[in-house]
Amino acid sequence: MRPAYRLHALRLALIVTLGLSACTAQAAPDAQAILAASDAVRNPGKPFGVTVTLVEYRAAKQTDGNTLTVYSKAETQSGQFRSLIRFVAPARDADKLMLKNGNDLWFFDPSSKASIRISPQQRLLGQASNGDVVTVNLAKDYTASLLAEEDAQDGERQTRHCYKLALAASSPDVTYDHIEMWIDTGNSRPVKARFFTESNRLLKTAYYRRFQSELGGDRPTETVIIDGLDPNWVTIMRYSDYAWREIPETWMQRDFLPRFKPE
Repeated sequence: MRPAYRLHALRLALIVTLGLSACTAQAAPDAQAILAASDAVRNPGKPFGVTVTLVEYRAAKQTDGNTLTVYSKAETQSGQFRSLIRFVAPARDADKLMLKNGNDLWFFDPSSKASIRISPQQRLLGQASNGDVVTVNLAKDYTASLLAEEDAQDGERQTRHCYKLALAASSPDVTYDHIEMWIDTGNSRPVKARFFTESNRLLKTAYYRRFQSELGGDRPTETVIIDGLDPNWVTIMRYSDYAWREIPETWMQRDFLPRFKPE
């Protein structure tokens, strides 16, 4: 091959290689967008109410349980949810309230008529923390990076092809320091998540399952939470009675808690 043609061929090969590299870079999945799409699967886009039932099991035997009514609406500017949670059962806890406004979480006991600030990391029942029962858009509180694409087993023991994301807390007052999350590449459904402390200790693993059509989308109606040290300690969170709700702004104010009357 003549030198001029050889040089021309090399230039063409370089151009093609650079072009393919640019296309690959442009096609790389956006981890934050993947996480936001998964948030949209878990959470309706308008104010809503839902009943959350928690059941704790030790060695496959039920040991405790409670029922909550959750009212949630997104804050206009941040897009993060605010939630009012009313305790329904057991009777000893009936009509106690929790309020999440921003990253502040308050607990109100009608017997003392006092509201106190609590931690989202504090255990509510079994492996479910206070922060697990409020509605959260993870993409607002965590910075996501894509670790891999891989197959993972879901909560019904089916294999799903997933994006594996690493989520790093963007502020110190969120529920978990960092999270690993698997999201189905085909439909953005959350498959499972692992939650860690700052020291990288595994707190728990959650599986999202029993997807049903609720408020305009297929949503997980059950989350199975397994303790990070004892796999026989399991908490199940079930979601039912989804409904669009008009939620007054006053319900999201701490000062209103003593005056709240359940409908």
